[in-house]
Amino acid sequence: MVALKQELATAHETTRGETLQYVSLGRFDQQNSTKPHRDNGPEECFLMLGYEPTEVESTLEISDYALCAHELGLTPAAFLAQHNPMFQSGYEMLQPFATQVSCFSSLDYQIICINNSSVPYSADHSTWLGTLHTATIKNPDTSKRRVINSTLISSIPPGMKDVISQVDVEDFLSTNLIRRRDYGGHQQTDDF
Repeated sequence: MVALKQELATAHETTRGETLQYVSLGRFDQQNSTKPHRDNGPEECFLMLGYEPTEVESTLEISDYALCAHELGLTPAAFLAQHNPMFQSGYEMLQPFATQVSCFSSLDYQIICINNSSVPYSADHSTWLGTLHTATIKNPDTSKRRVINSTLISSIPPGMKDVISQVDVEDFLSTNLIRRRDYGGHQQTDDF
């Protein structure tokens, strides 16, 4: 994942004149289904998620909420404020813009990049148009793990100070610590 981020940063520098930096890094065991959502982050950012093989089955769905918002004459932020898909009416409004990732497999190592931006639609495609993502867990089992290596990456002008240090990146690469949320909403850290 770290090597892929560096390759993407090189391509981004060539095409846009900016670079990519980590905003956050973490590993967690996620076994709760989610509604369509955007992770916190800058207006232009993406998630790079590394899924490890697991017996805990799940599906992944991506929703083009930037296009949905544009067709309603709204910004993405206004769409989320007025039609939050955490509630049924907003969820139903978003469904025509949702696509299940058919190649997603719980049994394989996979890296998935998800545009997590919130900038308004641009006809010239000069900005990253964001999406929402949804995980559906078919068989939660706290005796097993469903590990996701999660990074949030943003576009920045060259020369800006990194938010995440190289030491933090090395810790991310070498750690055995996995954050785990129990079904009571508490979070614990396991050393596997």
